[in-house]
Amino acid sequence: MPRPALRTRSRKRVSVRLPGGRTTIHYKREKPKPARCARCGEKLGGVPRLNPAEMRKLPHSRRRPERMYGGYLCPRCLRETLKEAVRLASPTTTG
Repeated sequence: MPRPALRTRSRKRVSVRLPGGRTTIHYKREKPKPARCARCGEKLGGVPRLNPAEMRKLPHSRRRPERMYGGYLCPRCLRETLKEAVRLASPTTTG
C-alpha cells in the first residue's frame, strides 16, 4: 500500500505486473497541460509537457526555445511585440 499522500485522485492509477506475478496499482503524476502563449493563448511549440522534476533533468536547450521570450510568447506575438517596441522607440520626424 503506498503512503497516503500518493493515494489521491489527482494521480493516475497504473496497473503494474510485478516479477512475482502479482499485479499492483502504482500512482503516477498526470501530464501537465501544454504551455500557452501569454499574449494570445496559443499552444507553444518546443516546450515539452513534463512535470517540473522531469524538466530539471533535461538539458537547457531542450527545456524551451532559445530565443527572446522563448517559452513565454509564441513567435507571432514576439514578432508583433518587437515591431511595436521599435515603432515606439524610433523618433518621429515631423516637418
